[in-house]
Amino acid sequence: MNRSYEYQGFTLKVSVEAEFIWQRNATPAQRAGYIATVKVYQANTAVALFSPLRFGDTAGRPFATEVDAMMGGYSAARKIIDDLFSQENR
Repeated sequence: MNRSYEYQGFTLKVSVEAEFIWQRNATPAQRAGYIATVKVYQANTAVALFSPLRFGDTAGRPFATEVDAMMGGYSAARKIIDDLFSQENR
């Protein structure tokens, strides 16, 4: 799943990929999850501002659903923009 969002003059590209963990005694629910990958671009540029960032849920575990991963990645990207670039506009 891939989505692009516009936020305060930046383009946020969020993709979700399945994350499978192999453990001998793990149940199928413990083995599967989703990771969000985020790329942040300034408007109208082809090169990301920094390397792609990968996000999981709390404690580094994968998200339980694709929707949770997508929204978690989007929220994290907005927080990065707010923390790193909002001070420049004030």
